[in-house]
This record gives sequence, C-alpha cells and structure tokens, in this order.
Amino acid sequence: MSEGPHHSATPGDLLGTSHSLWQACTEQLAQELPEQQFNTWIKPLSVQVAEDFSKVTLFVANRFKLDWVRAQYAGRIAALLERLYGQPVQLELALAHRETPAKTFVAPARAPDDDAAPAETADPVEDPGAFKTRLNPALTFDTLVEGTANRMARAAAMHVAGMPGQLYNPLFIYGGVGLGKTHLVHAVGNRLLADRPQSKVLYIHAEQFVSDVVKAYQRKTFDQFKERYHSLDLLLIDDVQFFANKDRTQEEFFNAFEALLAKKSHIVMTSDTYPKGLADIHERLVSRFDSGLTVAIEPPELEMRVAILINKARAESAEMPEEVAFFVAKNVRSNVRELEGALRKILAYSRFNQKEISIQLAREALRDLLSIQNRQISVENIQKTVADYYKIKVADMYSKKRPASIARPRQIAMYLAKELTQKSLPEIGELFGGRDHTTVLHAVRKIAGERQQLSDLNQQLHVLEQTLKG
Repeated sequence: MSEGPHHSATPGDLLGTSHSLWQACTEQLAQELPEQQFNTWIKPLSVQVAEDFSKVTLFVANRFKLDWVRAQYAGRIAALLERLYGQPVQLELALAHRETPAKTFVAPARAPDDDAAPAETADPVEDPGAFKTRLNPALTFDTLVEGTANRMARAAAMHVAGMPGQLYNPLFIYGGVGLGKTHLVHAVGNRLLADRPQSKVLYIHAEQFVSDVVKAYQRKTFDQFKERYHSLDLLLIDDVQFFANKDRTQEEFFNAFEALLAKKSHIVMTSDTYPKGLADIHERLVSRFDSGLTVAIEPPELEMRVAILINKARAESAEMPEEVAFFVAKNVRSNVRELEGALRKILAYSRFNQKEISIQLAREALRDLLSIQNRQISVENIQKTVADYYKIKVADMYSKKRPASIARPRQIAMYLAKELTQKSLPEIGELFGGRDHTTVLHAVRKIAGERQQLSDLNQQLHVLEQTLKG
C-alpha cells in the first residue's frame, strides 16, 4: 500500500481516535472563522467518523442549516479533513434524527475560555417548531455578479443587511423579469442570518401572502397570522404588484407594515414597476412603499452579461472562452434568466457532441433562439410596438411632423432600434423616413441620458423591451 502524502505512520497512530480527526478539524476552523460564525454553524454539529477514517458524516439540525453548511463550509471542511488525514475523506451531510447517532462526537467549544452557556450548544435533533425562513442559501452577495445595472441596488441591500431597521426602510427594488431582484432579497436575508442567527427572517412571494390572508379569513386564525408576520425582524416580499385589487390583503399588509416599522424591523420589497406605477393598490400603501428608498435594477450591460456567463459556466465546471461569452452576450440582451438558459443549451450541446465550446458551437446550440430574435426584433416591429404603446400612427414614425406627442415616441423607437437590432445609424435613419444618421445619434443619446434620470421613462422602456423580446 502506498503511504499517505504527509506521513509514513497510519493516520490512526497520529490522530489517536476517530474523534481526534474531527477535533483537529474544528480547532483549525475555530482559528479561521469569526467567533459568532463558528459558534453558530460549526460548534453545534454532531459527527460520525468511520473506523478507518475514510468517511465523515456531519449531522445538522434542520434543512436550512444543512443547506447553509453545505454551501458555505463543506468545501473547506473536506479540504481540512483530507489535509489532516493525508488521504481523501468522503464528507456527507445529513439531517439529525430524533436520537443522536452512535459514535457521535459534538464539536468542542471554541477555546477553554469560551463563556457560552452549555445550553447554546444546539441539540442535533431537528426542532419541529423551528422558524422556516424560506431562504435559498445559495443566493448570496458573493454569488451575485455586480455591474452598473445593479450597483446601487446591491449597495443599498448590503447596507440593509448590515444595519437593519435603520436607513432605507422600506427598501423597494424594481425592474423587469429575470434581472436579479429575487437573488438580491435572498442575499439580504442570508447575510443577516449569518451575522445574527437568532433573527426572525421570512422570504415570501406576494401570492403566498395573499394565500395566507385567505386561509386566516376562512379559519378565523388572524391572531396566529398577525403573530407570525408582526413578530419578524426582516420581511422580504417579492412581486408586490400581485396585491392589485385584493382589498383585504392590502389591509393586512398595511397593518403588518406599520407594526414592523414601529418595532424597527426592516421590510424589503420587489416589484416589476416603481411604487407610483403600481395599478389598483391603495394610495396609502403606495405612499408607504415610496417612503424609504426606491432603486431600479436595469437589464445587465454587455460586460456584466459576459461576466455572468463566465462565472456561471465555471460554477458548472466548464470554461467558456471570452470571445464566446461576448458572442452570446451580444445576442441575449434581456435578462439573466435568458442568459442562463442560453448557457445551459451551449453546455448540453458541447457535452452531447463532445466538442469544445466555440463561437461556431454556440451558434449551432442557439440556432432556434437566434432565428427567433432575428425574426421578431426588426425596426418595423419596433416602430409598430412603440406606436401602439404611445397611441400614435405607425406612419408618424416616418413623417416630418414635429409635435412632442409624435417626436418623443419616434426618438424612443430610434433608441430601441439601435439597442435591439444590428442596424447601423444610417440604416436606422433611412427606415425613419430618410433621416440623417446624426438625427438618430441625437435621439439615442437623448433617450439613453434621460433613462438614467427619469424613472417613468425607464419603466416604459422596460415594458417595450420585454414586449419586443416576447
């Protein structure tokens, strides 16, 4: 038998008992991790080590904690075990059962002077009354690609996670489908729980809140409903536009909103439009939504789309050449979800055909998507869509008429033509009644500049883009 890479004696000779392997591992982790993180996530773990050290099973109290330990610490723990043992160690995570497993060893306290009370060592038995956060532990600030499209929203979200209940309350994040709003709100919850594990955090979609109101109404359990929602430290709620026309739901959300703000709890909401753009929502709710900080997430710019593709490919253990990422990013512009779909097609096509990822392979893998795009987004289609939206005639797009009610939609159509098609400025000018390319350039720059300043224009452009991209 070949010897382990680090020593000639058997691991058992050096480590003594199987429990010593885990003890040595936790002692190292105690040096590396902040004390609060160690005491919260590592110290409560129970462990079972195989007699021959080949496998280590960690028992975790509940599903959320299991997912979190796997996402945040499992890689480092596995590497440490291998280094200490001198050979690969199989690491498994499992939910703790009602009874502590045989040969279980609880991680030691951080240090002899650790003054945490024994009661703080979490029981490995899953607590049936444990608070369900509904958070996805994989959606963190670390896994969110930053760019100019989401920089302000990300900065505000990080501030909320670090200092909840203070500035930016409520935080209202809006933008189109698939731009990363949900990722951002999960990241706030995950960061707060990592820093303050005892916090009561709930992520919920607005439709679930509506469903909870209906159930409370049917079962006459509004006391329990209020206890659940009014006792939170952080409420994260997605797609509040779903409250439209639901009077009782809006009433209950208003009550929860007021109760949470009164106790300095934080509320983070997302929507597909800015607060004043919400339809069929009571004015007093809209004014509350608008009373903190409202930030937009834009469609990702080219460089950000490229970074997202390269990062997500690496997460799938694949390398995407930069020129391929640029090709895909130039052709898939609308949102992160579409980018992920395109990436999955390319990876599957590459593996199935056993070919390296290249521009040609990407072109073949995305053939259907590219042909649909080329067919749908023409300058003529843009002109018709914009004319319908602003209630003018398509003929006004080519005419010499200059009133603002026509000139403005015409400039918006020119801007979208430049953004969504491969046409040059002279070609676009020609399709708008033979206008000079400088006229098109002026329109593109004007609308691009105003988009940064005017939230209502930005929202109108989002709607038009989503309509055009199907």
